Amino acid sequence: MEDLIHGCKIAYRYEKCDKSDAPTVMLLHGWGCDGSIFSSFETEWRKNANVFAVDFPGHGQSGEPSEPWGVPEYAEQLLALMNELGIECADVVAHSFGGRVAIYLSSHHPEKVGKMVITGGAGIRKPAAQTQSKKQSAYKRLKAIINALAKVPFLKKWTDAMQEKLVQKYGSADYKRLNPNMRKTFVKVINQDLSEFLPSIKASTLLIWGSADTETPLWMGQKMEKEIPDAGLVIFEGRTHFAFLEEPQRFAAIVNTFFFGGNNA
Repeated sequence: MEDLIHGCKIAYRYEKCDKSDAPTVMLLHGWGCDGSIFSSFETEWRKNANVFAVDFPGHGQSGEPSEPWGVPEYAEQLLALMNELGIECADVVAHSFGGRVAIYLSSHHPEKVGKMVITGGAGIRKPAAQTQSKKQSAYKRLKAIINALAKVPFLKKWTDAMQEKLVQKYGSADYKRLNPNMRKTFVKVINQDLSEFLPSIKASTLLIWGSADTETPLWMGQKMEKEIPDAGLVIFEGRTHFAFLEEPQRFAAIVNTFFFGGNNA
């Protein structure tokens, strides 16, 4: 299914449980993925809950924002879709970028979020290492030169090509894969530090982290556990940013216990 909200198409699935009083579990995927990343868990969770999964704009079957979006725009579109579908409150399972949206939504609209499971959640800015700072400085310096040259009309084709070469040399893997429109959104998203919102989260929150996560290192999960008032941290030793896929049975069992008290029927 799909809807047009805040000027952008959003694709989603909303499959209901047989129980009339079932809660809703909302699944929020990471950057570069889509809602199907949780598909192997959905049958299990639908025994006890309605399952609501989205493809965030710029991912999967959804459209792209016409202008750069940050985390607030993603969260507000999701809120509008929840209201349109009559979802008064949902428990949340969020991975990576989905964690950013979950943090913002739960801190600004606490009535919409029950319990939360965040695995490999993003939202806390990494301190720039010295080598990375040098790399960024070189990129900004060269980009400024190319932008100045781009004002000369007959050089535009050349400067466009040089801009892309800079991206391929200095950009992250996620950034390189994006088109120019979504690159602006990506930059806006990753530059927002959501740490200030952590103490405002009222939802009981379970953090599940891989000890070998290099995308969102373990210290981020530890900081979230410390600053979210009602939070606990489970560490999957030796697992990476996709710990929930590397140990799916363990992950599903933990979520079942947290959301449904271990009830599987």
